[in-house]
Amino acid sequence: MTFDPILGASPVIVVHTVAALLAFVAGPVAILRRRRDALHRMAGWLWVMAMVVTSVTALGIFEIRLIGPLTPIHALPFLVGFMLWRAIRAIRAGDRVTHGRTLAQLYIWSMGVAGLFTLLPGRRMNAVLFDGQSWPGFWMATVLMVALALVIWRAQPAAGGAGRPLFPLHKAPLSR
Repeated sequence: MTFDPILGASPVIVVHTVAALLAFVAGPVAILRRRRDALHRMAGWLWVMAMVVTSVTALGIFEIRLIGPLTPIHALPFLVGFMLWRAIRAIRAGDRVTHGRTLAQLYIWSMGVAGLFTLLPGRRMNAVLFDGQSWPGFWMATVLMVALALVIWRAQPAAGGAGRPLFPLHKAPLSR
């Protein structure tokens, strides 16, 4: 692993990368935290701020040009802004289910799907993480991200608002 592809990039890419990595780590702490306490709120706000910085800096990256200077990924910051607004509005209204599901979906789509695109062979993050092992590294990251997405999605509250246990110790009895 070498950080040269990031450290040699423009300041916008460096800030974008640091914010995205912070969001990648803080997201599961906030989402998988069982009790909605100070740690959950602190990690949640850290994740929201990191997502805002990641989104804003993404608008200044033009390395791949498909539609003029833009790519379809340049629409993602607007979706991130809408989803963050929706989640904050939901929790202020006391709707924990919508809040949790919205942020879990945002994490999976922005960190998982968009993040995997940065790991494709030939991209900067692929060179950082998988120097010389482009495709095997990409597929390993894909498997790990799908596993993380399943854990996050499984932890989301059911319609009644109660969270499902990640690793139940016993099976629920069958109802007759």
